[in-house]
Amino acid sequence: MVISPAEDASLRFAPRLIPPRGGVPSPVLVVAAMVSIQLGAVIAKHLFTLASPVTVACGRIMLAGVFAVLLWRPSPRLERRALLPVAGLGVAIAGMNLCFYAALDRIPLGMAVTIDFIGPLAVAMIGSRRTRDALWVTLAGAGVLLLVDSEGPVSWSGVLFAAAAGAGWGAYITCSAVVGRHTAGHDGLALAMGLGGLLAVPVVVANDAVALTDPVFLAAAAALAVLSSLLPHAIEMAALRRITPAVFGVMMSLEPVVAAGVGLLLLGEQMRAAQWSGIGLVVVACVGVARGSRADAVGDRAYAEMAVSSAVDKTT
Repeated sequence: MVISPAEDASLRFAPRLIPPRGGVPSPVLVVAAMVSIQLGAVIAKHLFTLASPVTVACGRIMLAGVFAVLLWRPSPRLERRALLPVAGLGVAIAGMNLCFYAALDRIPLGMAVTIDFIGPLAVAMIGSRRTRDALWVTLAGAGVLLLVDSEGPVSWSGVLFAAAAGAGWGAYITCSAVVGRHTAGHDGLALAMGLGGLLAVPVVVANDAVALTDPVFLAAAAALAVLSSLLPHAIEMAALRRITPAVFGVMMSLEPVVAAGVGLLLLGEQMRAAQWSGIGLVVVACVGVARGSRADAVGDRAYAEMAVSSAVDKTT
């Protein structure tokens, strides 16, 4: 069998832990990343009794950056066109986590997650070239709205933090796709996570430097860094090498489903009938976009990567 230069490059750039062909399906990778993040959220919820949400977020980002650099030992030599996406990914990782944890400190979780979800939905809408995809995204958005628990006080600063986290999430998806295209292995991701860790240092020092001397906090933050940052970011990078950012954005609508399952099993959090209906709509939307994109996934991927890469190349 003859392998084209493009296929050879994709095989060389694919992470060794995830086979590029004939391995784990991309939707399974995305769900695995979600499960890892939600298991980390269980730890984070308990950590809030030891430190503020911002301190917890910074501790997670810092340790994740240290682990990524030590584990993957990235080469500092990158293509010129990869520098801006790597920097953007690092800023997105730090920004979306800090803003989301700040939002959780001000508004209810359901509202924060719903506003945060604007990011992936926007990526799915912008990257789509099919009318039916807009319908699936609309259905997913309606399902997420049914999951909202609007009880409790509403803070406009919390809403703004959640919106900023959503913008960071959208930037993370887009930058991850470009970084995966222009870097080999985990080099780009490790450098981006290291940069995100550096950006978090002054914030945690100014907010609660004493927490960094607590061994219990550090141990829990280390576990949180692996579950909520290191592992899911690596899995998502592998998935974004195989699917378009648009399809990935819609698949991320499964996040509330995974969160609800983990909350029910590990935290005993019950849900109302309307919320379960919302989960059903989200699942239908994800199945619809996955089936609809299967026939022309290769064409869509090439189109999306060319569009994003062209925009990046023009600025480098």
